[in-house]
Amino acid sequence: MMEPVQTQLLEILEGLGDKELKYFKWYLQKSELLDGLPAIPKSDLQICDKQKTVNVIINIYKTEDALDVTRKILDKVKTRTNKQPQGVVKQPARAVTSEDVLKNCQVKLKSVLKKEFQCVFEGIAKAGNPNLLNQIYTELYITKGETTEVNDEHEVRQIETASRKPDKPETTIRREDIFKSSPGRDAPIRTVLTMGEAGIGKTVLTQKYTLDWAEDKANQDIQFIFPFTFRELNMLKEEKFSLVELVHHFFTETTEAGICSFEDFQVVFIFDGLDECRPPLDFNNTESVTDITESTTVHALLTNLIRGKLLPSARLWVTTRPAAANQIPPDYVDMVTEVRGFTDPHKEEYFRKRSRDDASRIISHIKTSRSLHIMCHIPVFCWITATVLEDVLETREGGQLPKTLTEMYIHFLVVQAKVKKVKYDGGAESDPHWSPESRKMIESLGKLAFDQLQKGNLIFYESDLTECGIDIRVASVYSGVFTQIFKKERGLYQDKVFCFIHLSVQEFLAALHVHLTFINSGLNLLEEQRTLSQFNRRNSYDRLIFFQSAVDKALQSPNGHLDLFLRFLLGLSVEANQTLLRGLLPQTESSSQTNKETVQYIKKKLSENLSAEKSINLLHCLNELKDRSVVKKIQLSLRSGSLSTDKLSPAQWSALVFILLTSEVDMDVFDLKKYFPSEEGLLSLLPVVKASNNALLSGCHLSERSCKALSSVLLSQSSSLRKLDLSNNDLKDSGVKLLLPGVASPHSKLETLSLSGCLITNEGCASLASSLISNPAHLKELDLSYNNIGDSVEKLRDLLKLETLRVEPAGVRWLRPGLRKYSCQLTIDTNTVHTNLKLSENYRKVTRVKEVQSYPDHPDRFDYHPQLLCRNGLTGRCYWEVEWRGDVFISLSYRRIQRKGGSDNCVFGWNDQSWSLYCTDNGPCSVWHSNRLTSISSSSSVSNKVAVYVDCAAGILSFYRVSSDTLIHLHTFNTTFTETLYPGFIAWPGSSLFLCSVECKQCPPVREKL
Repeated sequence: MMEPVQTQLLEILEGLGDKELKYFKWYLQKSELLDGLPAIPKSDLQICDKQKTVNVIINIYKTEDALDVTRKILDKVKTRTNKQPQGVVKQPARAVTSEDVLKNCQVKLKSVLKKEFQCVFEGIAKAGNPNLLNQIYTELYITKGETTEVNDEHEVRQIETASRKPDKPETTIRREDIFKSSPGRDAPIRTVLTMGEAGIGKTVLTQKYTLDWAEDKANQDIQFIFPFTFRELNMLKEEKFSLVELVHHFFTETTEAGICSFEDFQVVFIFDGLDECRPPLDFNNTESVTDITESTTVHALLTNLIRGKLLPSARLWVTTRPAAANQIPPDYVDMVTEVRGFTDPHKEEYFRKRSRDDASRIISHIKTSRSLHIMCHIPVFCWITATVLEDVLETREGGQLPKTLTEMYIHFLVVQAKVKKVKYDGGAESDPHWSPESRKMIESLGKLAFDQLQKGNLIFYESDLTECGIDIRVASVYSGVFTQIFKKERGLYQDKVFCFIHLSVQEFLAALHVHLTFINSGLNLLEEQRTLSQFNRRNSYDRLIFFQSAVDKALQSPNGHLDLFLRFLLGLSVEANQTLLRGLLPQTESSSQTNKETVQYIKKKLSENLSAEKSINLLHCLNELKDRSVVKKIQLSLRSGSLSTDKLSPAQWSALVFILLTSEVDMDVFDLKKYFPSEEGLLSLLPVVKASNNALLSGCHLSERSCKALSSVLLSQSSSLRKLDLSNNDLKDSGVKLLLPGVASPHSKLETLSLSGCLITNEGCASLASSLISNPAHLKELDLSYNNIGDSVEKLRDLLKLETLRVEPAGVRWLRPGLRKYSCQLTIDTNTVHTNLKLSENYRKVTRVKEVQSYPDHPDRFDYHPQLLCRNGLTGRCYWEVEWRGDVFISLSYRRIQRKGGSDNCVFGWNDQSWSLYCTDNGPCSVWHSNRLTSISSSSSVSNKVAVYVDCAAGILSFYRVSSDTLIHLHTFNTTFTETLYPGFIAWPGSSLFLCSVECKQCPPVREKL
């Protein structure tokens, strides 16, 4: 027979439901809630029924304490569940309600989070130089992403790609709205995955989100935010926790409040740095966990949280570098966002907040160096730049500011050495910065940087440092003094985590280590077989072989992982940079000759068949070596207008791509006709097409080969292409089929596609329809006019949800190759002809003469300038050819152009109502519109025949030189025609022109005069 206390305890437990009993057992395991009484081990309670639980309580607490413990825990269960269990011995009413407990816990948690996140440390953190996050925080550019596909390119490549993305209609997201559903989406957003390169601002973004909540500024519908980092969680890989225990372990405020379940709360878990998770999460081989009180590994908790098996009511925010984004299967992610870092206005805002006195000078300087301007896309690099330029402006007034990346990072290193010398060693500003101790420090950090770079690691643990011969206590000193370079972070149980502030700093120090090792010992760390050789640091040949091997090694990397490392390594060879590091680097003979030979070696490599990305990086390397000869030659050709007629070498093609991608020229619209309207031009400038928003490739003599290349562009996740105009290229059905994989890809962003006049038949249209049906969401506008697509168009109409579909005109007559299928017969309007122009050969020839012709007076006749108009009011697409001799203008004009007097408003090309091509006996020279001249370069062709093509609806007017059956592009106007166009001509003294007969389509109707 049970004792009275046992009977009373059993009655109490019998009154608990399953949920309440689970909470009751959980509280029994928490010694901190039992006023000094021992906790009951979890193993003793796991398989107990209610009677056995009573026995365990009596055994642990004895009769005198058992009832008190039970009552205390029941109070917490009652507070948590807001339920009075049956059989409870009633106590005096408590003043504290469950709402009071929740509010008190929130206040305490918010206070802790405010203290943790209100300051960010820039500069020497240990010296007490905090900046308030709210004061220096600059908004980041956050967009809704479209894929979690892995991009394993070097992040600097990704940064450079992002920096040249044109402004385009993207869905941007405010920080506080990260979990808000977009219009048209019914399902709530549970899991958000935010991607961004290292240093782009992901961590600070989550900190600001948390701080805004803690300061009651935003998202007050959320009751708890629990921010974690994977660096901290890595420390627990050998431990087991339940989800509740994990939260309690990091956020003791919830333990004190007795909160042991979160199903009824609005909770956000933040997990920062998925790419640093060791080992990576495994969604295929991890056990299922649904109980928040069940203990398991941290990895299992995280995996089941993300799966939605564990606490499905919670919201999750995971951040990661792009390379690790695919760790989480797409089915478990409701929204992907991307942190793009700073836009140009953001950069200026940051510098004005960070460097108030020097901001204008810093901003102006960065704009003069495109490589620095691009890197300032990364917030961390903006901080490095501000740190360096503030110091240089303060200590070297009037001196030259660093322009290359190597110069910037060398100055950054010098600033840190100076801080150590002055603030920690008690030295003077004028003292040498490089003491034996600081040299040893940099050598050790450089070795760590290189060894871990080889392994692909950005974070390091004590074992990693030990492998490099660094004592953990010394490492703590490094992180205290060189905080701006090397950070020490504390995980649980005081385990230490180390990292460099950014990947670029690690790569710079790695390059410095490789450079120092070679200079000091002759050992080339980049060689597979590292052997010491007879080395003389004064031997330029040895140095040349060293740099050549570095170039070769970087070119062998398929994803550019050594790109930035190579730039730094070559930059360190420049004498001016070595002067800055005097005291750290040993003195060597002049490297100018070695550098010249290295430049020649790089130029030789540029002449090989390299990818665009590798060529661009080699041009960056030349910039670090202070050689801009290749780029300057192309720039000169661009300015002079002679580029289009030059035969470019591979190196020059690379230089042109480099110029276009790194210049401030707006690449939102890329018009191939401005450069090389040919297949060779397209294939060579493909990276520019990828970076543009709108590619105008019409009439550029493209073939199937181009279609395959463009498909690869559309398949690329880094492509920005939204509009693609391929009209008037003889692609045929076979070319369309090669283009389709890219057009129909879920990664494609293409919204507008023009295949007008591309010789497409019913077969090509059917293929197009079949492919697009599977993934039609992105494509909004499709132009298939001027083809012969037959009945397949009905399939397109029925199955595709296009905003615009153009198919007319259509017919077999449009299957003729080239532009001549649009030819039309012009008819001169004799009522407009100036009296010094003579008509002959059935009104097909016009000659400028001295004798006044006996034309009747007419209000439409030009009375001052020797010009005329045709009667054909042009519609649709038209083409004609003209032969000339002497000086003539070949023009198009609105009919309302003035006829009387000698003002500019009467002359073709000298007003906004007309467009003209000016030709002499030496060939076409210039085009005119609104009295603005644009010089054009002409081919070596001796032909005195030009062709004119106009697409009235599209606003395209193109001039070509005709050589045999080949059309050589001269110039294209892209505009909007607001009125009907009429062909016109001017013939200056001694000149004549002839309207050629071309096999033509049905002529446009002749517009009668009103």
